[in-house]
Amino acid sequence: MIQISGGGKRFGHKTLFEGLDWMITPQDRVGIVGGNGTGKSTLLKILGGMESLDYGAINRQKGVSMGYLPQEGLELRGRTVFNECMSVFDVLRGYEREMEELLHRMGELDPAGAEYAQVADRFHRIESEFVTREGYALESKVGTVLAGLQFPKDDWNRLTDEFSGGWQMRIALAKLLLESPDLLLLDEPTNHLDLEARNWLEDYLAGYPGAFVLISHDRYFLDVTTKKIIEVWNKRVHFYPGNYEKYLQQKADRLAQIQAAYNNQQAKVEQLEAFINRFRYQATKAKQVQSRIKELERMERVEAPPPEEKTIHFTFPQPKQSGRIVAEFKDVSKSYGAKNVFGGVNFTIERCDRIALVGVNGAGKSTLIKLLAGVEPLTSGSYTLGHNVAFEYFAQDQYKELDPNASLIDDISVTAPRATTTELRNLLGCFLFSEDDVYKKMGVLSGGERNRYALARLLLRPANFLLLDEPTNHLDMRAKEVLLEALREYTGTVLFVSHDRYFLDHLATRVFEVAEGEVRIYPGNYEDYLWRISGKPLPGLDAALTPAAAPAVAAEKPASGGKRANPIKVQKMREQLAGIEAEVAALESTMTELEAELAVFRSAEETQRVTTRIAASRQRHEGLLAEWERVSADIEEMS
Repeated sequence: MIQISGGGKRFGHKTLFEGLDWMITPQDRVGIVGGNGTGKSTLLKILGGMESLDYGAINRQKGVSMGYLPQEGLELRGRTVFNECMSVFDVLRGYEREMEELLHRMGELDPAGAEYAQVADRFHRIESEFVTREGYALESKVGTVLAGLQFPKDDWNRLTDEFSGGWQMRIALAKLLLESPDLLLLDEPTNHLDLEARNWLEDYLAGYPGAFVLISHDRYFLDVTTKKIIEVWNKRVHFYPGNYEKYLQQKADRLAQIQAAYNNQQAKVEQLEAFINRFRYQATKAKQVQSRIKELERMERVEAPPPEEKTIHFTFPQPKQSGRIVAEFKDVSKSYGAKNVFGGVNFTIERCDRIALVGVNGAGKSTLIKLLAGVEPLTSGSYTLGHNVAFEYFAQDQYKELDPNASLIDDISVTAPRATTTELRNLLGCFLFSEDDVYKKMGVLSGGERNRYALARLLLRPANFLLLDEPTNHLDMRAKEVLLEALREYTGTVLFVSHDRYFLDHLATRVFEVAEGEVRIYPGNYEDYLWRISGKPLPGLDAALTPAAAPAVAAEKPASGGKRANPIKVQKMREQLAGIEAEVAALESTMTELEAELAVFRSAEETQRVTTRIAASRQRHEGLLAEWERVSADIEEMS
């Protein structure tokens, strides 16, 4: 569909890439990756015709349709959301109006006349086109896409003018998907999507009939949607078959191979040069010296791979240990006037929990995290913080708390007075503040930049209970990796909201789902949660159950006498019991793996880290067994 030959592009004095040869074919699924400023978005614009090449040629197949979604900046006005999406089908709707007119004319004409035959022929031709392009299902298609992108039905008839920039971008994405061009060009399509909309988009792209090229900082999204990765790096565009995970392995293998070839060649060059220098002035060796000089001249030199952008490994100071119970909700309700967000909520958060809050937009995730942070009052019920618990709250609009007149480096130096300037600059660089950026006043930063800075500052002085609302927003993959690794090594407790699937899967140990006025609790990470709500059994769960679970069978049998128990409550408790059993099995597996790691010495620091994790896992394991016994006894008593 598109072919680039010898393509190159400059930005001022900087070369973004050169020597690009690339052919995009129908049904390609391509992800573009690379560091900030390498030219990813520029390359996407070149494909779409918004920018031109400085070198080389680009040829587009005649008749190929393309749709481009920028990162931001689109603004739609003057129509309702539904009508804005229906405008994509203006041609088909024109056919529909013409068909109605033709039918009316056919009713007035003599069926035996020549004019009737002409009108009927026109009607059948456009009706065939209308049916082929699913003209009778337009409203249904629009409704499917809007629902998939999490637009409540009540919003379909609201004017687009009323929506924020992020929702405007969702409307623009909906229009592109409905247009269904031969080639979709998507620049960060998941930026403005919540988790449910992102999951829906994954499935939609899996069945997309055309090709697409996209840029994303979401590892999981790239893994499940793409079949080819191209990396803009070191002024070149490199191609890798497979998804993002395979790209990482292939890139590491390729760089190792280039480095080995370079080392071998350098050894050969040194050997030849040593011979030449040693025997240059001996007449008896003149022929051999000339032969080696010519060999050097003919040698096609292997370039050493340039150094990768340094990966920052940041470990923030570990907090003081809290009590085993970190926070507890008892019969908590929250309302805003007549609107009930949730009611009768009960849960306990324990030390070292990593809890992911999930739920559709508007379900109450941010409200729940604000209740835990004390920003919002309870309507009823009680909330108790545990012994020695100190929390820190990171809000979506955290940047509003920063001093607009302070520079980044000065402010963060006050936060961490013992850290060196180099350490602080490294941390800021990891969150995309490099070189002179560190001297900027916070008042000139965008909201996203200030949120990134607020997150970096939080890592320097964590409490033992972190409440993080969308900490991965505005972060690239490198910054997300640093944050994820820091939180995995953190010995406190974390409750967080994120729309990044990779981050969720690799951090969460429990999932709290906020839905229909309730908070439902699931053990495991987000993938485990999806298995559970799908109704399918978890693979290998039966085999993994701890022997302590055996008495649960007895608990299933109702007692012959006494008051009849509430069957719904009993069922919920049995589900809770199954969740505990699954979490116990997972913890036992984790402890086995950690003990195996401990058997192989790597460093004193690594041994300490693994030992700490084992101790925390054992403590959690004991707590779960105690909870299992309590729930089992309750079930027996009720039955």
